[in-house]
Amino acid sequence: MATISTLLVKPSSSSAKRWNLRSVSPPSSINTNRTGNQLRAEPVGGRRRRRAVISAASRSFDVVVIGAGIIGLSIAREFLLQSDLSVAVVDASLPCSGATGAGQGYLWMAHKTPGTDIWELAMRSQRLWHNLADTVNDPLKELGWKKTGSLLVGRTAKESCQLKKRVQELSAAGVRAQFMSNSELELEEPELAAGQEGCAAFLPDDCQLDAYRTVEFIEKGNRLFESQGRYAEYYQDPAVGLLRSGSQGKVDGVKTKKNTLYGKKAIIVAAGCWTGLLMHKLIEEYDTIVDVPVQPRKGFLIMLENFNSLRLNHGLMEAVYVDHQTISPPSIGFSSGAVDDAQNLSISMTATIDATGNLLIGSSRQFTGFNTDLDTRIIDRIWDHAQQFFPALKQFTVASFREHRKVRIGLRPYMPDGKPVIGPIPSMPNVVLATGHEGSGLGMALGTAEMVVDMVLDRPLKVDHKPFSVASRCC
Repeated sequence: MATISTLLVKPSSSSAKRWNLRSVSPPSSINTNRTGNQLRAEPVGGRRRRRAVISAASRSFDVVVIGAGIIGLSIAREFLLQSDLSVAVVDASLPCSGATGAGQGYLWMAHKTPGTDIWELAMRSQRLWHNLADTVNDPLKELGWKKTGSLLVGRTAKESCQLKKRVQELSAAGVRAQFMSNSELELEEPELAAGQEGCAAFLPDDCQLDAYRTVEFIEKGNRLFESQGRYAEYYQDPAVGLLRSGSQGKVDGVKTKKNTLYGKKAIIVAAGCWTGLLMHKLIEEYDTIVDVPVQPRKGFLIMLENFNSLRLNHGLMEAVYVDHQTISPPSIGFSSGAVDDAQNLSISMTATIDATGNLLIGSSRQFTGFNTDLDTRIIDRIWDHAQQFFPALKQFTVASFREHRKVRIGLRPYMPDGKPVIGPIPSMPNVVLATGHEGSGLGMALGTAEMVVDMVLDRPLKVDHKPFSVASRCC
């Protein structure tokens, strides 16, 4: 029988605790070896081997990156590969302890819209991911890479019209896309029940990754530069302040709880939904205003291990997911997906099989501050909503799995205008922000990393950065 097992990663419910600006409380899964060195927590599936946290003898670097999620680690990787600069990565916790480790790993264009501000960045990032996968000997093993294709599923006549239009727009933008009627959809996904009006937009080139495998791959590559003195990691060592030559001078480095790390060229802040509060803390003693309006947007994802009662050929997503991405607090309305006005809660079906054969069912979006508590009522609603699409699930109840379940909980970094913030802070030009990707951090990570590195090195940009600028949005 399948199991939905216990909560995977549970960051602190308070932002102050997450970046723990006064103290550090390592996760309960951290072990200690005989020498007292802290060992890495092993994420789901035990894919990450235990390894003592790295500490470099030198505390002077060219670049200091705050944040070891997929964005921060990708930025570090890009600096290491595209320059001779040295890089330190700082994080209050461990990789994959935030939004990176809580998602489904979609690298999709199906729910992106040509002509929007994020389109070119998303397209560039997807090309970079495909290029990377092509250079890896075994992308499934190393990255959890699966070219599943994506199905954006509609169930009404209105959604059918919307998906036909989306396919036309995607095709005109150079993306392979096909509209599928109900009969065609039944052939592709026999276990999906989309109703008489069922239809889908099919993108055969959309892929997915396993975040844990991908992060481990990036870390492994970054660590090749340790012997050259060009890379170091400072995990479970929260940033507590910036070092600056006077109130208006250049930022010289980052003060962490345990170390002082100088960054001669740049300081990159890629701290996800904690970026806004962290920036307030880092600059509180200086006469500078930086207000990053990024908000945490909580999400649940159910993972079922050894579940053989449902077979999927592609990654699937309910068409209404596209609208739910842009729902903002405090006003939210009801739609064809499940939406709760009182809790700013939206639920839309997503489903895929990951690299190890686990079934991932989602998903929810909710504004609850930095709370990461498990809410079984929302899990019940996700399950009930998924049953509408997959009749095979109706023979099971969440209650029957409650003792042995895994639920991924993450806080997506949401920006009110729906665009990430990428670029230097005008009053501190060597401090660069990279956050606000909401649920697309993994998908846009490589393009974001490329953009940040090109900015710092004063190289021509491949994608227009103006829509993502800090000025007028955060200052």
